[in-house]
Amino acid sequence: MAFQGSLAELHLPDIIQLISVSGKTGLFHLTDGALKGQIYLNDGKIVHAQLEDASGEEAVYALAIWSRGDFKFEPGISTELRTISKSNTNLLMEAARRLDEWRVLSKKIPSTELVPEFVVQEAREGQINLNTSEWLVLSKIDGTRSIKQIALASGLSVFDAAKILYGLIATGLIRLRETVPAASAAKPGAAGRPAVGGPGSGELLAKLLKVRDACNNLLGSVGESVVNKHYAKAKGEIEKGAGVETIEEAVNQIARAASILKGASTTEALLELLKTLR
Repeated sequence: MAFQGSLAELHLPDIIQLISVSGKTGLFHLTDGALKGQIYLNDGKIVHAQLEDASGEEAVYALAIWSRGDFKFEPGISTELRTISKSNTNLLMEAARRLDEWRVLSKKIPSTELVPEFVVQEAREGQINLNTSEWLVLSKIDGTRSIKQIALASGLSVFDAAKILYGLIATGLIRLRETVPAASAAKPGAAGRPAVGGPGSGELLAKLLKVRDACNNLLGSVGESVVNKHYAKAKGEIEKGAGVETIEEAVNQIARAASILKGASTTEALLELLKTLR
């Protein structure tokens, strides 16, 4: 007989503990909107879990922090997959610990679908000291990737990426915003060409190239990945018919990154330099 209910009423670690003590073999189906996860038990022991691209222990931990959705346990279903070797006790203790930690993280990160972006603080001076993991996550912030996408691009779990971003948010280096559809202020013409009277794509691409080179010269190797990322994004949009506003947006994003990488004085120098190129 299937056992089912709401994750808003019962947390996953408690549900699994309840089923596992009976020594049952079966499959937990977990759903939250379009998200679907599975956890397999064999004689009461958790042996395999899957959630999107995550499997094994990380899938269990990711599912354990769900605060909404539905679960259903279907007895008698087994799998040959063995992606989990930890005991139920150790696995569920870690899952419970992450659930407690996620309650703290969620105060600043209510959803992993939010998009991190750089914050420019005029009063900030000097460079910011960050560890390797923080630099890795910062290098993936482009103003369009969600927290979940940044985690994937960084090779981190969503939980670990959220922990790093929590610290960066707390120190005022980044902020979160809702995902918004990409839109260009310049409307293309009938055949996808820029509107009459605006500069052609060739002229815009030439300006964009100058902006990229100027930014790389000023920021050096530490900012090269950020500069090139925004350059590639703007180049693609211009080739699709976007206007000069695309360059303005790239400049603003690079300036925000410069504030973190080199400090406010470098940001001001960057913006002054770019005025001559736009």
